[in-house]
Order: sequence, then structure tokens, then C-alpha cells
Amino acid sequence: MSETGSTPRATYIIPPPSTPSWKTPALIGALLLLAASNIYFYTQLEHLRTDFRNEISKMNDNVAQQLGVLREESNESVRSSRKTIDTLQQQLERQRARASQEVGAAKAETEKTIASLEQSVAAEQQKQAQLLTQVKQTADTTSTKVDSVQTEVGSVKTDLGSTKSELENTIANLKRVAGDVDNHGSLIATNGKELAALRALGERNYFEFTVPKAKAPQRVGDISILLKKADPRKNRYTIEVNADDKLVEKKDRGINEPVQFYTSKAKQPYEIVVNEIRKDTIVGYLSTPKVQNGR
Repeated sequence: MSETGSTPRATYIIPPPSTPSWKTPALIGALLLLAASNIYFYTQLEHLRTDFRNEISKMNDNVAQQLGVLREESNESVRSSRKTIDTLQQQLERQRARASQEVGAAKAETEKTIASLEQSVAAEQQKQAQLLTQVKQTADTTSTKVDSVQTEVGSVKTDLGSTKSELENTIANLKRVAGDVDNHGSLIATNGKELAALRALGERNYFEFTVPKAKAPQRVGDISILLKKADPRKNRYTIEVNADDKLVEKKDRGINEPVQFYTSKAKQPYEIVVNEIRKDTIVGYLSTPKVQNGR
């Protein structure tokens, strides 16, 4: 008696295709933007260093040239004075030799001439001593100026290094916050120091504003802002933005929250960030793209 049976077939389960996530491209874009910002910052800083070194080199060359001219002029004056003294001394020796050979009135006249020559020699020697003293004082003054310039150079280098370090720390501490347009993330400033750091990056234009509650909108950059409501207790506000002759209400927004909107002038969004909410007044800045080529 034979047995008949069937061998079970292996079943393969094909996993469903994974759904692409929008977060990964956004994260990569944010990292690329941050890297580009750092590269731009270091490039600008290197240009600043190069310009600074060139200016200091020119300053040192100018001081050295002036010092060389001064020394040459002083040496020429000293040589001229010595030549005059030598001439007077030669005349004095001739007159003394003549006086030793003459008698009477001629000798008396010669002795007067000798006395006059001695006074001239003494005056010229005093003049030469004063000139040498003046040259020494001028050289000391120039040396002091050179030392002062070198001290100032060292001080400026220290200040530049401190400013660079402080700016790097400020940029590193900037927060990247997702805005309200397609979750487009951007660096925001919460105070004047951070806003200066953003300006140093040179990626966007920044316009600070203080907008009170009024009937007429206030011009900020190339847009207008009308404050409709400000609640300092809850740190919330409502504004009306006029851009491209279109009114858009941004309602119940929070402090340090990037409020974004597009215009026909740029492919990247404009951003309004309010850093402080007072009674019937908001304080913050408008950020606009550098490139205005139209969407």
C-alpha cells in the first residue's frame, strides 16, 4: 500500500515598499546649509586677517621709510656742521700762525680775528651738539612710535581672536527652528548679539523693527506690518502682513517663532521673528533672502 502526500510549499512574504520620510532630506539640507554658513564665515574671516596683515605691513614699511629719511637728513646736517667746524679751525690755525709772526697793531688785529674765529668755532660746536641731541631725541621718539604700533598690533590681534571666538560660540549656540511654511527650518536670533552673528554669516538681509499698535501699518524693509493684538502676559501676538499688495494675517503667534511667507521677489521665504512683546508693541526683526530673482 503506497502513501501519497503533498510537500508544503515555502511561502515568501514581500515586505511593502518603505515610505520615504521627508525628515531625512530636510535634515541633510539643514546640515548642508550649516556647513555652507561655516565655510562662508571662515572665508570672510580669512579675508579680514589678510587685509589686516597688509595694513600692518604697510604701516611698518612707512615708519621704517620715515626713520631712514630722518637719519639721512640728520647725518647730512652733522656732516655739514663738521665741515664748517673744520674750515673754521683751519682759518683759526692760519691766523694764530700769522699772529706769531706779526707785531704791533697788525698783531692786535690778528688776535681780534682769532678771538672771533674761536667764538665761531665754539658756536658751531654747540650747534652740532644740539643737533646730535635733537637727532637722538627724534630717534627715541620714532622708536617709541614703532613700539606703540607693535603694541597696538598685538592688542588688535588679541581683540580679533577674542571677537572670532565669541562670534563662533554665538553662531554655534544659534537655534534652528522650523517655521510655518513647509517646516522650513532657519536659524533665529533671540537678542542683538545673536542678530549680529547672523549678519556676520552674510546669508540674508535683516531689518530690525519696533511696531506699535496703530491704525496705519508700519513699513519694514519692502513689506508693511500692522499690529492687531499683543498679549505680553501670554507672549502671543497677531499681525497683518502686506506683501506684494496682498494682506496675510498671522494670528496668535509666539515669541521667537519664525513667521514665514513667500513673495514674488524670492524663491526663499521671508521671516518675521518677534523677540519681545510689550503692551501694544512688538520688537523683532525681518529676515529676507539676499537673492531677489523672483520665484
